[in-house]
Amino acid sequence: MVVLETVLDATWEHIILVYTTLFISMLVSIPFAFASLYSKKLAFFGLKFSNLVQAVPSFAVVAIMVPLIGIGFTPAVIAIMLRALLPIIKNTYIGLSNVDPELIDYAQGVGMSQWQINRYIRLPNAYPAMFAGIKFAAILANSIAVLTAFIGSGGLGEIIFQGLIGYNTKTLLAGAIPAILLAIFIDQFFTLLEKRFTRSYTK
Repeated sequence: MVVLETVLDATWEHIILVYTTLFISMLVSIPFAFASLYSKKLAFFGLKFSNLVQAVPSFAVVAIMVPLIGIGFTPAVIAIMLRALLPIIKNTYIGLSNVDPELIDYAQGVGMSQWQINRYIRLPNAYPAMFAGIKFAAILANSIAVLTAFIGSGGLGEIIFQGLIGYNTKTLLAGAIPAILLAIFIDQFFTLLEKRFTRSYTK
């Protein structure tokens, strides 16, 4: 039987792993999506590379980290990030580029700089697609974080695998239920966040 303190500690480790990875993924993906607006080669390379990594099975991405980097928290972050990049890059790029050209021409005509156009026109227009990508990436990160327990990341995956190896249903559920609840929380949290940001720019 898994004690509550163990579950809480594992849940906290899991949350730190997921949100650290998500934060780093956003720091990489969103500026990359903006930069891709001005370079077709960069956009092509970024989307092709992200699609290629996305096509590789999650377990294979996690496993390949061991000979390349080793085990522990950092390899787990990199493995999860490789899978989380595509939905954020792709959705943000689509949202940023899917703006009426006449609106951009008008903004340039009234003297708005590229920074102002990106900040006040492209970015608000991209919010729905961008948040959909971030939400999907967060849910994906939450699930892959379970697999990274194989390479020493800790978290709920450790409890889940203990339950699987020992054929212990209670231990398995002690890890699986919090992971499921976290996925539901992530979905609701980013849905509300999207509505709040979208509402503030449509008033």
